Amino acid sequence: MAKILTLTLNPALDLTVSLERLRPGAVNRAHSQHSHAAGKGLNVAQVLADLGHDLTVGGFLGRDNLQPFEALIERRGFSDCFVRVDGETRSNLKLVEGDGQVTDINGQGPQVDAAAQAALLQHLQKIAPGFDAVVVAGSLPRGIDLAWFERLLRQLVGQGLKVVLDTSGEALRVGLGCSPWLVKPNVEELGDVLGQALPDRAAQQAAAERLLDAGVEHVVLSNGEHGLSWFSAARTLHALPPPVKVASTVGAGDSLVAGMLHGLLQGEAPEQSLRRATAIAAQAVTQVGFGIDDHAQLARLEAAVQIQEQQESGQ
Repeated sequence: MAKILTLTLNPALDLTVSLERLRPGAVNRAHSQHSHAAGKGLNVAQVLADLGHDLTVGGFLGRDNLQPFEALIERRGFSDCFVRVDGETRSNLKLVEGDGQVTDINGQGPQVDAAAQAALLQHLQKIAPGFDAVVVAGSLPRGIDLAWFERLLRQLVGQGLKVVLDTSGEALRVGLGCSPWLVKPNVEELGDVLGQALPDRAAQQAAAERLLDAGVEHVVLSNGEHGLSWFSAARTLHALPPPVKVASTVGAGDSLVAGMLHGLLQGEAPEQSLRRATAIAAQAVTQVGFGIDDHAQLARLEAAVQIQEQQESGQ
C-alpha cells in the first residue's frame, strides 16, 4: 500500500452532540455526545488507514490539550510530525439534529508563530519526498497567512509530490494557483472562489475545465445528496450515492477524499475508484466518527452507487 502524509494545519477537538431538534434560546437535551480528536487531514488519515495505507500526520497542535490527539495517533499507529505550539488546539461544537442537519460552532485555534511555521517547513523539506501523496486539508490557524500557505504548497509541489488539496475560501483560491494534483471543493466553495454560481452540471463542468486547463489533474466536485463529479483530462464521471439514513454529515467529504486517493494510487479503473469513494462517503453520514468499521455495509452501498459518464462541454 501507499505511504501518505496528511497535513492538518488547524485541527480540532470535536464535540458532537445529537438531539432531536435544536431550539435556539431554549434548554436543549441531548440524546448522546461524542468527543474526539479531529480535523480534516486527521479524518482523511483514519479512513486511509482502514484502507491499508501507511500514514504520517502533521500540522500544528496546542501543547495545553495534547492528550486526545496523541492518543489517537498512538492508537492508529500513525507517524507524528505535528509541531507543538503554545496554547490549546481549538474545540468545535457540532449539533446534529434528527434529520441530519448539523450546526457548527467552531472555536479559535492557537496562535502559530514564525518559529513553528519554519520548523514545519524545514521538517517537511526533509521527509516529504518519501511519500506517494500529501493531503493538505482544512482551514488555516491564527498566525498563518496566505503567503506562507502558498509557500507550503509550492514547496510540496516543487518536490514532485502528488498534492491533494481540500480547503475553501481564500486558501482554496491561493491553492488552485499552485497546481495541486487533486482538489475537492463542493459546488458552493468552487463557485465562491470563481465568483459565479454553478447551478447545473454544464456550469460545473465548465468551471472544472478551467482548473484542468490551469494544471490541476483531478477535480472532484461534491454536491451533497445530488452526488459528485470527477473531472480529469481523460473523462468526466458522475456518481449518485444510494439513499441512507443520516446520522451526521461530519466527515463525509474527508471520507470521499480518502476513497478517491486510495483508488487513484492503486491504479484502479476510474468507475471503480469513484464507486468505492462515493460509497465510503455515503457510509460516513450513517455514523458519528471516522473510519470504515462495517465492510459488509460498505459493499452494499458500493453496489448501489450509480455511475454516469458525462460528455465534454461543447459536444
